[in-house]
Amino acid sequence: MQTIKIKTTQNIDLDYDLAGVGDRMIAVLIDIVIQAGYVLTMFVFTGVLQGAGLTIGTVGFIILYLPVFLYEVLTETFFNGQTPGKKARNIRVINLDGTEPSVGNYIIRWIFRFIEITASMGSIALLTLLINGRGQRLGDMAAGTTVVRTKQGMRLEETIISEIDENYTPTFAEAVNLSDQDIEIVKEVLRSQPEDDTHGIIKIGLIKKSASLIQKKLNINSSMDSRRFLKTIIDDYNYLKGRIG
Repeated sequence: MQTIKIKTTQNIDLDYDLAGVGDRMIAVLIDIVIQAGYVLTMFVFTGVLQGAGLTIGTVGFIILYLPVFLYEVLTETFFNGQTPGKKARNIRVINLDGTEPSVGNYIIRWIFRFIEITASMGSIALLTLLINGRGQRLGDMAAGTTVVRTKQGMRLEETIISEIDENYTPTFAEAVNLSDQDIEIVKEVLRSQPEDDTHGIIKIGLIKKSASLIQKKLNINSSMDSRRFLKTIIDDYNYLKGRIG
């Protein structure tokens, strides 16, 4: 399976499995079926209205069919880089620094889609994906994104925000100064090496480096084991953010 090494904004290297061409094509087909189903439903709906002597007009027609036109950019924006097709194939769009793409990134990918997928029947996108080696079609190259595999069966505690007991006492109040992006990266680092994997020397070093960077960023010192420290930071962040919210 092809992988890509991504350097995060914390200067940490993470390995991601790239989404395969097959998965991306199947995801597109699933999305096409969904869009076709929507169009068919709207076609029947407008037919019923016309049969009843009602007309929706040009503006109404545009409003009804606009979701199909904006399907990809809307779904990726509101569902964290995933269309329903991508979600079904456990793949998602991310930036090349491992962060969540902005709306602008999604729009750039969407604009290029008309050239490399719609106009060329996908041939340009396919050729670019095969040659590029970083899981990028032209839209990804322009937007600074790629498409990677997601972890299947991710538990609640593995997401950015998890539930914390209301009686929890935070250890590091400074954790509130971190961002969702920081916490996501910390969790990804911890996921990269399970606790029972005692032979992953490189990954152990990655955990220690991450702990050191977090301490430096928050201007704190801790004698905790690096893994325990990072887990504590995550819990503190979730608790403190929950109180603010």
